[in-house]
Amino acid sequence: MSYPQLLTPEEKLADAKKLLSLPRIVVICGSTRFMTEMNEADLRETKVGKIVVKPGCDMKSAHELWSDPVEAEALKVRLDDLHRAKIRLADEVLVVGDYIGDSTRAEIAYARSLGKPVRFTHPEVDPDA
Repeated sequence: MSYPQLLTPEEKLADAKKLLSLPRIVVICGSTRFMTEMNEADLRETKVGKIVVKPGCDMKSAHELWSDPVEAEALKVRLDDLHRAKIRLADEVLVVGDYIGDSTRAEIAYARSLGKPVRFTHPEVDPDA
């Protein structure tokens, strides 16, 4: 007797994207020091018909939402979790900038562990190159 194979959550998501006729989804990763470059990459990726998700907060810039250090640290943890969810949602990753810090390096490793293709605006910074 054979049993039908159950779909993984990733396979279910891929099937749902196909059923909804969604364009490819690209997540932009990189240091928030490159927010201007991320916005430019967003424009270019959108122009070719992709859905773009990227960091929504630049915690390196002063803002009342993260002015309290304790609240800022908790927010950073939540934003890191949120960005990993964006990576899971995306079909591919675009790393922006000519510098890779620890957070971005971890995001690249996470994306690759999920089998996501990773592109770089500056391929020379690819930690696995």
